[in-house]
Amino acid sequence: MIKKIFLITLLAMCYIPCNSQEEVTINSSPKLVVGIVVDQMRYDYLTRFYTQFGNGGFKRMINEGFNCKNNHFNYVPTYTGPGHASVFTGTTPQNHGVISNNWYDKFGKAMVYCASDSLVKAVGSDSEKERMSPRRMKTTTVADQNRLHTQLKGKTIGIAIKDRGAILPAGHSANGAYWFRGKDEGKWITSTYYRNELPDWVKKFNDSDQAESYLKVWNTLRDIDTYVESGSDQNQFEGKYMGKETATFPYDLAKLKDQNYGFDIIKASAFGNSLTADFAIAAIDGEQLGSDKITDFLTVSFSSTDYVGHKFGVNSKEIEDTYIRLDKDLERFFTALDAKVGKGEYTVFLTADHGAVHVPSYLKSVKIPAGYFDRDAFEAKIKTFVKDKFKVDDLIENISNHQIFFNYENLKKSGIIPQKLEQSIAHFILQEDQVDKVFTRSQLQNTEYSIGIAALIQKGYNQKRSGDVVVVMDPATISYSKTGSTHGSGLMYDTHAPLLFFGKGIQKGSTTQKTSIPDIAPTISALLGITFPNGATGDVLSFVLEE
Repeated sequence: MIKKIFLITLLAMCYIPCNSQEEVTINSSPKLVVGIVVDQMRYDYLTRFYTQFGNGGFKRMINEGFNCKNNHFNYVPTYTGPGHASVFTGTTPQNHGVISNNWYDKFGKAMVYCASDSLVKAVGSDSEKERMSPRRMKTTTVADQNRLHTQLKGKTIGIAIKDRGAILPAGHSANGAYWFRGKDEGKWITSTYYRNELPDWVKKFNDSDQAESYLKVWNTLRDIDTYVESGSDQNQFEGKYMGKETATFPYDLAKLKDQNYGFDIIKASAFGNSLTADFAIAAIDGEQLGSDKITDFLTVSFSSTDYVGHKFGVNSKEIEDTYIRLDKDLERFFTALDAKVGKGEYTVFLTADHGAVHVPSYLKSVKIPAGYFDRDAFEAKIKTFVKDKFKVDDLIENISNHQIFFNYENLKKSGIIPQKLEQSIAHFILQEDQVDKVFTRSQLQNTEYSIGIAALIQKGYNQKRSGDVVVVMDPATISYSKTGSTHGSGLMYDTHAPLLFFGKGIQKGSTTQKTSIPDIAPTISALLGITFPNGATGDVLSFVLEE
């Protein structure tokens, strides 16, 4: 009897505490998730310009949040469209289908743009060139999944100077995506995919002439002599605005406007990022983002860093000043989030869509291997080779994005096996100077690569949309002007991108463990406790999240 009483007492002692425990919280949902992409941002811009930054922008994210120092794109090509799609879908072009900014549609027999859509019209502009939507992207984004999870109660707004930078991150079910129409308009616009009329807050912003206020003199924010992290202001490696004899500060944008496509000159200056921050802050109020407990999404892409990088190059004073000013724009954006959403009530991540190569002509001047590739001559040589070897015209249908597309109708008529044409072209191309590697459709479909450039190409290769032969150039070898920087390769200067998290649910710390761009969307999905994007292949970065 005593044993029985003792056993009952023990069970009671165990039972009471178990029931008195607090309910376990399985996810930490912020009021607002802000996904920031800085177009063409190399990781080393964080370290190179670190002493120039204040405490409220990049440094705030690093000091209060988590820094993934060894973050990379795990596919080729590293372009804007694929980059933005991959960040938010959690997968690569192999699955989401955005294989480039523009690519050859072998079924429609024409080049297509990643965000173009003939079924919609522009809203806020009469231009036929602004008919845009996310329809070419095949999979969902993390923002789409949040919309589904919240029964469409959580809002999603996408913002960028570039249409693709606004549209692809926001996903298919977004409440709105807004981009900047330059030329002679200087307005933020959208398309009928989202709505038939601009909302009042966008009209009000456009009517404020905020864009016109940036048609002013762009000079260095600080004494140019303190910009010791970049090369000389005057050199032979930088492009110029039309109408200005040298690529040197200062730049009178109002004076140069008419010779540089009107308001488009703002895009190619540091002020384009400031205008983007202005509009993003207006969107928080206009859309009441983060105003309740249902998580909203705001995607913001700072596009002007890319325009400036393309024109002036990685090592320019212009790129340094652009990042110093972007740091200040981030600071006032975070300050606005603190005031409007609440400090500790939102979560932010910041990354890039690709990096950039040093100007090859500069690299050559300091004896580092680099070069320029004559794409037109190369294409002519391939077509001549194929015609001479197979004695048939038009076996090659298109050459673009370092890919060769076959004309299968003519192959069939001529009785030529596609694999034979693949092998012949691959062997011929490998003999060419400046070509490093060649991969064929048969290789990419029948072999699983796990390391090296082959694995990156395979993850960027979409069976239905990609070509039949893929060509890889030598390091730092580009088809571009001899001034300014570009991108697109699978080399470290293009793949190594920043990845910073901070805010609600984020640990403080850093890692040199390798992470990849498709890890971002699953990590945010895990934070929110929602289903991952439907094509996601990335991993959850559990060390980033608070337990």
